[in-house]
Amino acid sequence: MFKKTLLCLLAVSITVMGLESCASWSNTTKGTLIGSGAGAAVGAGVGALIGKNAKGTIIGAAVGTAVGAGTGAIIGHKMDQKAAALKAAMANQAAVETVEDDKGLKAIKVTFDADMSFAKNQANLSASAKSALVKFAQTMAGSDMVNTAIVVKGHTDSSGGDAINQPLSEKRAAAVGDVLRANNIAASRITQYGMASSEPMTGNAADAANRRVEVYILATDAMVKQAEAGQLN
Repeated sequence: MFKKTLLCLLAVSITVMGLESCASWSNTTKGTLIGSGAGAAVGAGVGALIGKNAKGTIIGAAVGTAVGAGTGAIIGHKMDQKAAALKAAMANQAAVETVEDDKGLKAIKVTFDADMSFAKNQANLSASAKSALVKFAQTMAGSDMVNTAIVVKGHTDSSGGDAINQPLSEKRAAAVGDVLRANNIAASRITQYGMASSEPMTGNAADAANRRVEVYILATDAMVKQAEAGQLN
C-alpha cells in the first residue's frame, strides 16, 4: 500500500508539475493534485505511522471516501491556515508542521518535547505543557476544525526497556488527551497510542530527542462533506 501510494503521487506530480520540486508546493497545490489524481477511497488505520519520505511523515488516513480536486484543495488550504495559527499560539512551546496522510490529504503534526513536558519517568504534565495544550485546544475548537480527528502518540527513547517505556508512553498520551477533553475537545475526536521506543525520530533509538508526544490533526469524512458544501471557511 505504501509503495502504491508513493507511485501514484509521483505519477501525478510528474504529469502536472514537470520537474518542479514538490517541496516548493503549497498545501493547496498538493491538495488539488491529490484530489484529481490520487483521490482513491481510503482504508482504515487512523494514526498508524507507516513510513517517511521527503514530504514528511505519512500517517494513516481518517477519511473513508474518495476526495475530489476542489475538496482536496480546500482542505489543504485550511490545514495551512490552521498550522500557521497553531505556530503563532504556541510559539516556543511545540513544533508545528504540515504532513500528509497515507492518501495525500493535508494534516498537521504538533510535537511536544517530553523532557520539557514531563519529569523524568513521569506522566504528569508540566505547567508550561498544560498551557500549550490549552492553547492548542482553543485553536482546534472552532467550527472549521470540529470535524477533524486528533491522534495523540506518546514516544520514549530505548533506555529502560519496553516494560517501563510502553506504559509510560501510554500514560503520557493519556495525560495529553485528558487536557484536550477538559478543554472542549470532544472525546470522540481523540485517539491515543503509546508507542514506547518503536518509532524513533533519529537514527539512534536511545537519543533523548525521541522522548516526545506527537499530536496529529486529520481530515475526516465529515470534514470532506463540510468542504464539499462550501462550509469550511
